[in-house]
Amino acid sequence: MTKLLYINASPRAESRSAAVAHAYIDAAIAATPGLEIDTIKLWDEPLPAFDGDRANAKLAIITGQDHNDGQKTAWDEITSIAQRFIAADTYVFAVPMWNGGIPYRLKQYIDIIHQPGLLFGLDPATGYFGLLTGKRAVLVYTSGAFSPAAPSPAYGIDHQSTYMRAWLNQAGVSDIAEIRYQPTLLDPDSEAAFERAKQAAAALAA
Repeated sequence: MTKLLYINASPRAESRSAAVAHAYIDAAIAATPGLEIDTIKLWDEPLPAFDGDRANAKLAIITGQDHNDGQKTAWDEITSIAQRFIAADTYVFAVPMWNGGIPYRLKQYIDIIHQPGLLFGLDPATGYFGLLTGKRAVLVYTSGAFSPAAPSPAYGIDHQSTYMRAWLNQAGVSDIAEIRYQPTLLDPDSEAAFERAKQAAAALAA
């Protein structure tokens, strides 16, 4: 059975990024009988702080050392969260732009799951290599003022898509599609652009 993991990084119930993502998901359900949907609303998810025990547990993995009791407990929690991500075949992200980048709650989630031996490995001679193979990611981007066609930095700088693509690539995900509804506030025909984004999302899924 194919599994789709939907990660909503917006705290807003009326989020436009979430609405575009849902257009993709609805079309994917129609096009893929038996598709399993798993949803993570990051603002409702009890994400642990990446504290000293977790950071030391990660370093122990990298250096080949054994975990102490506190580190083992921390690493087991990290592994459980990461396995939910690893289990999916397709990822759909709703990502509003915050100050040129991504919401801090999404960054926290990535910092928890992006771990050695889980999402990536490191070869001293050749560098990082991803452990996620055969996966696909669909990234929905929104922003109030920024758009790829707007002068930068006057209307913002895109650290949103560059970060997401770089992270996914390092984890081994190279099949990445992007859907942009940008800008949401300064477009004089914003509602039409919103509808086009949803149509593009549905077409991509179909």
